[in-house]
Amino acid sequence: MMKLDGIAAFVATVEAGSITEAARRLGWSKSVVSERLAELERSLGTRLVQRTTRKLSLTQDGDSLLPRARRILADIEEAAAEIVERRGSLAGPLRISAPVSFGVLHLGPAIYAFLAKHPDLELSLELDDRFVDAAADGFDAVIRHGPVVDNRLVAKRLAVTRRTLVASPTYLERAGTPTSPDDLQNHRGILYSNRDTDWRFASAGDWIVVRPRNCVRVNNGLIMRDAALAGHGITLLPTFFTYREIAAGSLKEIDIDVEAEGAELFVCYPLAPSVPAKVLALVDSLRKTFGRPPYWEPAG
Repeated sequence: MMKLDGIAAFVATVEAGSITEAARRLGWSKSVVSERLAELERSLGTRLVQRTTRKLSLTQDGDSLLPRARRILADIEEAAAEIVERRGSLAGPLRISAPVSFGVLHLGPAIYAFLAKHPDLELSLELDDRFVDAAADGFDAVIRHGPVVDNRLVAKRLAVTRRTLVASPTYLERAGTPTSPDDLQNHRGILYSNRDTDWRFASAGDWIVVRPRNCVRVNNGLIMRDAALAGHGITLLPTFFTYREIAAGSLKEIDIDVEAEGAELFVCYPLAPSVPAKVLALVDSLRKTFGRPPYWEPAG
């Protein structure tokens, strides 16, 4: 019979790339992680991970088990969060960091609903576009839009987001509507200044990077959106910035026959032997509020 500790040891070892790092993430000793993993393999009657002095690699059976094991752990975390929500016993400080624009547009309203259910929580929400150090800066959780590469954090996906090219009807009437990536180079672009290869599009299994010759650079998504609304050029933004304007017709989506690189929204929290109930409840509440697919994506 599979035990939860063994499943947790297996997933952590695969994701960390070593038993040593898995032990650090789980807050266990190295020997305990090895024992739990070996016990899981014995219970299944198969080797899941090939161990060498240099690296770990999944066997065919391990590769088959991994997505199911991840789902089991995720389901248990969600169940724990639901139980906490029903008890309604969350209290004490809760310190969160999030990107400025997403926080203003979406996180604020979602957090207000969460606080209404748990009035004894003491929220501190700090909006900052830089990547704060969640553990060192004392945050219980941080919201990230894009990849999470800090192995000191646990990352839970909140939503998958699309990024689309948009411009105002006035700009498109004046400058024309591009129909291909090559056409974009001759248009005025409104670019995110913190990303060098901002305009990336998937094509034939590879990436096309477009750099408009004439551009405005901005480090805030809301200002990028407003610059596009004012007719200053074309911009590439997540749909959570533009879905209302697209629905109203004040911004037009531009189809150039290739799909822009998307991104994911995560809530991240520091690795610890146990996760605070208020953080698990927050993750569950945000997922329910944003929906799957998120409410800022068009129906269908």
